[in-house]
Amino acid sequence: MIETTVLDYLRDRLGVPVTMEVPEGASGTFVVLERTGAERHDHIRRMSLAVQSYAPTLLLAAQLDDAVIEAMLALPTLDQVGACKLERDYNFTDTETKKYRYQAVFAVTYYE
Repeated sequence: MIETTVLDYLRDRLGVPVTMEVPEGASGTFVVLERTGAERHDHIRRMSLAVQSYAPTLLLAAQLDDAVIEAMLALPTLDQVGACKLERDYNFTDTETKKYRYQAVFAVTYYE
């Protein structure tokens, strides 16, 4: 499963907790992955992956987002990943919980 591959890859590269959902009672600095869409044709698969960077301040969230983008753009160094393109990147602060976050959305082409 490509999500597990990306999850492990980002954990190694970022040095912060990386999960597939917001941990209950979460605070501090962490990253959440969310698959937002997928398609496949023959043996080539594509998915849209939203990566949310949470931090105690807006500046720290923006800095973590930059680190996420750099790491994700290097994702094609993995054998099963053919391409990774940044689609969009923006401030995505959660106004309900008052948690600072950025979101970067990527198009990932991979093989399984």
